[in-house]
Amino acid sequence: MNLIGAGLALVVAACAVGVVYAVALLRADVKLPDDLALALEVGRTRTTRTGNAIDRLGIRWAPMVLRMMGPARISRIRARIDHAGHPYGLTVERYAARRAVYGAVGGLGGLVLLTRGSWLLALLVLAYGWWWADVIIWLALRRRRDDIERTLPDFLDVLAVVVSAGLGFRQALERVNAVYKGPWSDEVRVALRQMDVGVSRRDAFDQLRKRNNSEQVAQFVSALQQGEELGAPIARTLLQIAQDMRRAEAQNARRRAARAVPRATGVITTLLVPATMILLISGTILGSQTNFGDLFGNG
Repeated sequence: MNLIGAGLALVVAACAVGVVYAVALLRADVKLPDDLALALEVGRTRTTRTGNAIDRLGIRWAPMVLRMMGPARISRIRARIDHAGHPYGLTVERYAARRAVYGAVGGLGGLVLLTRGSWLLALLVLAYGWWWADVIIWLALRRRRDDIERTLPDFLDVLAVVVSAGLGFRQALERVNAVYKGPWSDEVRVALRQMDVGVSRRDAFDQLRKRNNSEQVAQFVSALQQGEELGAPIARTLLQIAQDMRRAEAQNARRRAARAVPRATGVITTLLVPATMILLISGTILGSQTNFGDLFGNG
């Protein structure tokens, strides 16, 4: 019994550490590394911290996990981490280390719970061990994409004003980007550094689009490149892009609101109405003080 209690305590502690780490991950203030090679490899928003206790605990098992994953899955994970902006210095090796730790905790906790016959809890703990490292990436990717899409229209408005004032596009981009902070500013800074070392503007923005799994970023890069090819004024192009993004966001908001109404109705119909009926019927029966033994002839 002491062993089972210790195992359950270990599982609960590991889950709590994972939740606290995920919250800290999403709230962490991040900075772009100063070194260009590190910026291009690790991405633009990450800290130079050497890793947390979970990384250090599982790093010795990371090569084994990477071999089990295989080249194809490693490539997919690398792309997802890149789209998420390498949250909190996350690399493929650190991902593998976390998979090893979470997998061991989930497997041990699931085994302990199975020996006690708690099948549902065992499945939940096993799912935690298998998917928690991916959930962290998914949460970071979603937050980063939302931050970029929320910042981009205003950024383009200011950029259009600065370009209209007479600065070239490159100088205006640097000037406006110096004012902004956050994931989009870091992305633009990486593109500027790439252009500093000889990468063409078109290729730098193509890579920016590939690093971000965002429809608005892809729309911005495509419209900017098309405007250059057609010779359209950059300021007008930027304003049009910002206007289109706001219109698309408004349409998406209306779609989300329209989908929320049937869901809310389904929840009310499925849960609240039956619960209310049960409460009313139970109150009526208890208030009537009916003797069901006499009613059914068992008194």
